[in-house]
Amino acid sequence: MANSINRVTILGNLGNDPEIRTTNTGSTIATLSIATSESYKDKSGNWQETTEWHRIKLWDRLAERASQYLRKGSKVYIEGKLKYGSYEKDGITRYTTDIIGLSLIMLDKREQSGGDFTSTSNYNQGSSAGQTSQQHDQDFDDDVPF
Repeated sequence: MANSINRVTILGNLGNDPEIRTTNTGSTIATLSIATSESYKDKSGNWQETTEWHRIKLWDRLAERASQYLRKGSKVYIEGKLKYGSYEKDGITRYTTDIIGLSLIMLDKREQSGGDFTSTSNYNQGSSAGQTSQQHDQDFDDDVPF
């Protein structure tokens, strides 16, 4: 049996506030648009910058944390997996590529009770065959501000 891995690591900034929705079964989904940039010298020696946009989907507790603490411009580190999909619109098949976030680290300093803090808490979540993801951090304390 061959081993395989589907892992993506993204470090970038949110292009918009998180978009939050709830499924018919009550699960929360946050969709993030994250920009990553790369600088390089072109053939003529001039610096160029390219930006790639990535669509990230977070489920349940990760989605709730994202909606609470992330805003346009927030810097985040996300680990997850690629998920490909397709749908038909106006008779044309369209393809999608999403990153299903499994771990989120918020890298911005935020004002909290008169002081700054950097949120680097790691919220892990698993998924079952593309269905609603479930949290594995049973000992999470809801009073923690991040």
